[in-house]
Amino acid sequence: MVLYSPGRTSSYPEEAVKEGIRFHFLGGGNEVGNVGCILEDVAGTRLLLDYGLAPTKPPRYPNEAPKVTDCIITHSHIDHLGMAPWLASHHSTRLHGTALTGEIAMPMWNDCYKVSRIEGYPLSWDKRDIDEAVDLWQSHGFNEKITFHNWKWQLLPAGHIPGAAMVNIDTPTHRILFTGDFDTRDSKLVNGAEPIECDILFVEGTYGGRSHPPKKPEQERFLNRVTEVVSRGGTCLVPAFANGRTQDVLMLLHQNKPNLNIHIDGMGKFLAKLYLEHPEYLRSSEELEAAMIWAKKVSSKSDRKKALDADVIITTSGMLDGGPSIWYMNRLRDNPNNAILLTGYQARGSGGRKLLDEGKLPIFGTDIPIELEVDQFTFSTHCGHDEIISFTKQCKAKHVVVYHTDPLQARPPLVAALESQGHTVHCPVNGESYTIID
Repeated sequence: MVLYSPGRTSSYPEEAVKEGIRFHFLGGGNEVGNVGCILEDVAGTRLLLDYGLAPTKPPRYPNEAPKVTDCIITHSHIDHLGMAPWLASHHSTRLHGTALTGEIAMPMWNDCYKVSRIEGYPLSWDKRDIDEAVDLWQSHGFNEKITFHNWKWQLLPAGHIPGAAMVNIDTPTHRILFTGDFDTRDSKLVNGAEPIECDILFVEGTYGGRSHPPKKPEQERFLNRVTEVVSRGGTCLVPAFANGRTQDVLMLLHQNKPNLNIHIDGMGKFLAKLYLEHPEYLRSSEELEAAMIWAKKVSSKSDRKKALDADVIITTSGMLDGGPSIWYMNRLRDNPNNAILLTGYQARGSGGRKLLDEGKLPIFGTDIPIELEVDQFTFSTHCGHDEIISFTKQCKAKHVVVYHTDPLQARPPLVAALESQGHTVHCPVNGESYTIID
């Protein structure tokens, strides 16, 4: 059970900062996701950066946040904003982020609440707290300079998903860049993040030690696989994350396979509509709009039945943990001409991971053998190892804090590479405080 006692159970120290900058990870320090990081200086200026939960089974929750007046949310994935309603309810914390992140936050919180009720997992906030969080949201454009006590901060494009931001902070003693989830490579939806010089760089290391395959050959491999399955009379089921991946895959197919019969289902339809209402966060709103007009949107039971005859079905959930993807799988699994094309990471404990490892998938409570061909493609919008190293070098940071990373596999090779470039590297552990002075 998630039991927080506001002001009494936080791991954050009560003593004042004596020198330099203190940072303290409530979550996401020595793990992927579940992010929450507090920064504070000697004047008592304090900011919380992100406050999410990891949607694993069961979910992982960050340590309780101390009293904070302001929290910056880098982007609209649940592992970065899932606990923000608790902040709003218990501390009346002002929430900051881009306008698009603010628009997407409410459906993400509602979906998180719904899943917690269905699966019986605890939340420390309830549905009424969502309204408070929405009321406390303050939107900011990229490059808009905000004065916060003796600090100045601004949001910069992170290149991860539409609306995602890095946080650039100028304090009296240090220039700080907090990447959030970021990618320096362009995607169909957004341009890549660009480095800026800083003294302290907080860099997410999800893919430390692993380099992504070049994008174009990977996209061609996906398109060729679609052609192969469709040519034999099959349907491609493409489980895709609603926030970013669904739209990326749809645009890829629209630009390269315009004659195919494509159906799109799940929350990705709604989020694409929100994206189009904020074209300033997109590489090309025209291309996304054209792809959405081209695809057949599933909005009823009869639409879903018609989609079974499609060439490609793009639908949530991306890890086969529920949603329409399970309904489709149950009806497509008996035709060997059909295939499953996984487009994202399949976390330990997810339906997609079970499918890859055991050839089975939980369908309505029963593990069912799935004999369809399964392919996995790397369409990640996180920096790979090589991009992280290059970005960090260009930032010229003396201190690099590696967070949002697996401590056993991803962190060691990343730390070694960063230290070889002359950076002083910090490896935070959740619940512990660190101070950078020089």
